[in-house]
Amino acid sequence: MTETSLLERVEESLKAIRPYLEADGGDVKVLEIDEDYTVKLELLGACGTCPMSPMTLKAGVEEAIKKAVPEIKNVVAINVASPEGNLA
Repeated sequence: MTETSLLERVEESLKAIRPYLEADGGDVKVLEIDEDYTVKLELLGACGTCPMSPMTLKAGVEEAIKKAVPEIKNVVAINVASPEGNLA
């Protein structure tokens, strides 16, 4: 399976949840999928500063991606704030 098709499948999986993110003024951008099958995302708009971002990432975004693309092992956002206020 090529990375392009893997990326296309990840992007397709995000279509289902993107309207919910956009409704709250946010979005996500896929930055890369590394050799360990980790998807690296950037949270955009309101998602970048929302205190619920870590939960949205795990319960929404990661769940949608892993369900549609089972090869994916991990989903991380490069700009999610931890509860202590630090970037993850």
